[in-house]
Amino acid sequence: MFFFINQNMHAEKSGIEHAELKRLALFNAHREPCRLVIRDWDPMLHVNTRAAGVQDAQVISLFDYYQRAEAVSEQAVSLADLDFGAGPLTRTMEPEKQRALLSAAGRLVARVNFWPGTRQVHSTEQFDDFGNLYLVEQYDRRGFVSLQQWYTPDNHIGMETWLTPDGLPVLEKYRRSDAGGHHLASWRLTDRRGQVFQFASLEALTQHFLDDLNAAYWDEARPNVFVLDRAELAEWGITRLRRPAYTVLYLHNAHTANAQDPAAPLLNNHYEFALNDLDAFDAVVAATAKQTRDVVARFAARAAAFTIPVGIVAERQLTAPRVPVAQRQFGKIVAFARIAWEKHLDDLVRAVAIVHRRVPQVTLDLYGYADAADDYQARRAVEAVIAAEHLEAVVHLKGYTTHIDQVENQAMLFGVTSRMEGFNLAVMEAIAHGLIAFTYDVNYGPNEIVQDGVNGRVVPAGDYQALAAAMIAVLQDPALAQRYSTGAYASARRFAPAAVWTQWQQLIQDAQAHWPAKLVASRFRQPKDQPKDQPKDQPKEDRP
Repeated sequence: MFFFINQNMHAEKSGIEHAELKRLALFNAHREPCRLVIRDWDPMLHVNTRAAGVQDAQVISLFDYYQRAEAVSEQAVSLADLDFGAGPLTRTMEPEKQRALLSAAGRLVARVNFWPGTRQVHSTEQFDDFGNLYLVEQYDRRGFVSLQQWYTPDNHIGMETWLTPDGLPVLEKYRRSDAGGHHLASWRLTDRRGQVFQFASLEALTQHFLDDLNAAYWDEARPNVFVLDRAELAEWGITRLRRPAYTVLYLHNAHTANAQDPAAPLLNNHYEFALNDLDAFDAVVAATAKQTRDVVARFAARAAAFTIPVGIVAERQLTAPRVPVAQRQFGKIVAFARIAWEKHLDDLVRAVAIVHRRVPQVTLDLYGYADAADDYQARRAVEAVIAAEHLEAVVHLKGYTTHIDQVENQAMLFGVTSRMEGFNLAVMEAIAHGLIAFTYDVNYGPNEIVQDGVNGRVVPAGDYQALAAAMIAVLQDPALAQRYSTGAYASARRFAPAAVWTQWQQLIQDAQAHWPAKLVASRFRQPKDQPKDQPKDQPKEDRP
């Protein structure tokens, strides 16, 4: 069984989530058993995964697993279904706030919040006789109380309890302070066998969860394969499994803080721990050949190294009718990216300002949600350039969209001005739609997906004037534009499902080659904090 480990699966997805979904579809097409593993609690998880085409049976979240909520018969919970044990209550509806207030004898008993656009219960807030909030109950979107948050008299969450759909408490999180006043949390789990475990951290609970998955899907004939897509979630636990498994670190971004210097001393903070412990993994995967070479040269780890693109272009797209440049909206530039510091989209707007002075028909549409870091600093930087260059009618922030085909079959150019990348699914999608791509020469991905002079142009990193000049040259030469667009369609074949699957097969073969000999091989390291003779189901108390 393959397990693809991630934090969540929101409605508005980042590149990692899109990559996982494409991979899941590829594995399904080849009948290779796989599951999407989610670490965080999210009452909307199954709504989002279903909308993305993933069946409930292929989703395992840590919380669902212990709440016995992997498969739940849905029900709609309305206000009439609630009973707060306080006798007849006066109901006051507040539709603008999507909630109802329930009171008795002038005293607020509860607030009932609804899922947006419905009258189905999202959560309840319950108050004591003195008007103090003491309990919030959060509903899973499938229609059961999933999480109870118990409040202290000073209005802080003191304890959180996760329940089964039948209301049985199975997982608890306690908040406390140490002697220095630092806030700490500990976890208590009652598993399906009734055994009780205590954990000092979420990391320790996560490791226990991965151990349980490894045992539940154990197969003597072939290894379980854990693919860690967000290293910071389980880098500690995945390398300390109590049973053997084949463990994979997947690099979705540059491994150094300075992407242009693969030997820079400062590592990308998301990968720092995992890369310094790379010998504990069985394999490391990068999305581009250049990064694979750089990682191997720098770390010289015993982990097998593979190059597997995170992106896949579906056959339906590869065989779709091609849209000639002459039938596209002349001068329409698009970019699909989070509005975040590393995407450097304010530089793209600067380039468009230069282009617009020479080619007035040019417009730029930015698709993607804004990163909230530093009070939306990246979006504010983009807006500042728009205002300074008077581009309000030229540059539009469109927000998140899933209508990629419609947008990219109409546009003409695609822009990438990132400071760092690990692949860039968006530029791969762009060339598959025949868009002419313009990018900075930045590691990793854009400077390999975009082939200078074939399907677009690669200019020096940070040189937005050169980017603008390259765009102007194409816009002023229809024959050149069509040649690049034709090259874009053709170059997308590198990411066809069959080509990517061939690369995955190499990893699968390596995993199988070390099984079952790996049961006793030195490649499997006994966890340092577990004595070798400890029974598997012995409670793990206060693990780091």
